Amino acid sequence: MRGDTRRPSPVTLRLMPAATQRMTARAWAALLTLYLVWGSTYLGIRVAVESIPPFSMGALRFLVAGAILFALTIRRGDRVGDRPGIPQWRAAAIAGTALLLGGMGMVAVGEQTVASGIAALFIATLPLWIAVLGRVFLGERLAPPVLAGILVGFAGVALLVAPLGGGATLDPLGVAALVVSPISWASGTLYSRRAPLPRRPLVSTAMQMLAGGLALAVAAAMTGELGRIRPDAVTPGSVVALVYLIGVGSLVGFTCYVWLLQNAPVSTIATYAYVNPVVAVILGAVILGEPIGPRTVVAGAVIVGAVALIVVAQGRRRDAEPPPPEG
Repeated sequence: MRGDTRRPSPVTLRLMPAATQRMTARAWAALLTLYLVWGSTYLGIRVAVESIPPFSMGALRFLVAGAILFALTIRRGDRVGDRPGIPQWRAAAIAGTALLLGGMGMVAVGEQTVASGIAALFIATLPLWIAVLGRVFLGERLAPPVLAGILVGFAGVALLVAPLGGGATLDPLGVAALVVSPISWASGTLYSRRAPLPRRPLVSTAMQMLAGGLALAVAAAMTGELGRIRPDAVTPGSVVALVYLIGVGSLVGFTCYVWLLQNAPVSTIATYAYVNPVVAVILGAVILGEPIGPRTVVAGAVIVGAVALIVVAQGRRRDAEPPPPEG
């Protein structure tokens, strides 16, 4: 990563020089784990929200995962006085609210009515929104391949939400939530690059999980979710899915991601941005029986291709940070 004034993204740390990075067998295993884990989180969310309200589910997930990660990492590796203070917690609250309430919270809301595979395709547009918002608010230049990827990607989204055969359409509220999600996540990502977050990536991630989990809990209270929760109505499947999201989706996924940033080329790690949606679509179809029609296949291919175009172009232009995690 360049030694400029940008702050790291929520889980980004100083990368090894490209010349020293090699994909070892261990690195490939970690990357494969990342593909499967973060690709499967959409399935986990879909099952969890069947009987647990979305904001409440997200609050439980990130408060528990954040508390565990914070306890494990806060006292380790502090060799340069990198201790969180009020500025760091303030930055974590802003970034965590954008990333987890606006980002993951809206995924959970959307997946109440939209299939997990289709939801993953909406979230795959994240690199498009990072490029667009970076240009609009930060004046970042868009290389021609990036601009082409943005146009192609939005064409894929338009195809995805167009009326289906027989006049059926995707649920409008679910679609709206899934459109807001990557925009909010992109905003939080751009903010976190310059925010005074802790330099230790796992500490920063834990703080943002705690702050975002608290924001989700407030949203659950304000929307009346807490009063609607009936423990006797929560299904075993939702409980298992929530435990999976906490332990595997959050803790294992983030650990693999941070380890890879130290031990693998960024351009290779960034491939998860267009592999995860494919994994999500396949898992949704195999496990939940979600239909995969020709329109979904074509729209998905267009979106994934556009994301690949943007990621590759940005990787060639500079030692860019990979897109933030989706899980």
